[in-house]
Amino acid sequence: MTESSTERDPESVSRFVEHFAAQLVEAGMPRMPSRVFAALLASDTGTLTSAELGEQLRISPAAVSGAVRYLSQVHMVSRERDPGSRRERYRVHSDQWYEALTNREAIIKRWEDALRDGVASLGADTPAGRRLAETLDFFEFIERDVAELMKRWRAYREQKYNRPEGVRGSV
Repeated sequence: MTESSTERDPESVSRFVEHFAAQLVEAGMPRMPSRVFAALLASDTGTLTSAELGEQLRISPAAVSGAVRYLSQVHMVSRERDPGSRRERYRVHSDQWYEALTNREAIIKRWEDALRDGVASLGADTPAGRRLAETLDFFEFIERDVAELMKRWRAYREQKYNRPEGVRGSV
């Protein structure tokens, strides 16, 4: 499978990939996963092989592998095999942001549990206990808003893109 027949200036694509990757790095994502994710996002098919990523980004197979492992763990890409082949393709889906945010929600739940334990251990009336309780309140506040926001996003996406919940598509 190759990119669509739409011709694009490779330099323009490269500039976008590096610019968007830099923005992701500024937000805290590691550099190589940022570059791989941006390259997949800029791909017409939403899929590239390790060799294609390595060639486009001028990085080693090991760098691609490490980046894809990270991106898979945070649910931003998935791995697929070409039928009858051992070659893997990496795919970015149009719901990657939803998946990544949903994954973060599970992490925040674990943080909330740890913070509750911390408040109980340190004492709710101590300065540290009050600081932990305020942090816990912040996460619980955000969690309520994120749940409502995701509900509104699903309705908006279905109306605008005619894609009901659970239907994954390539970007």
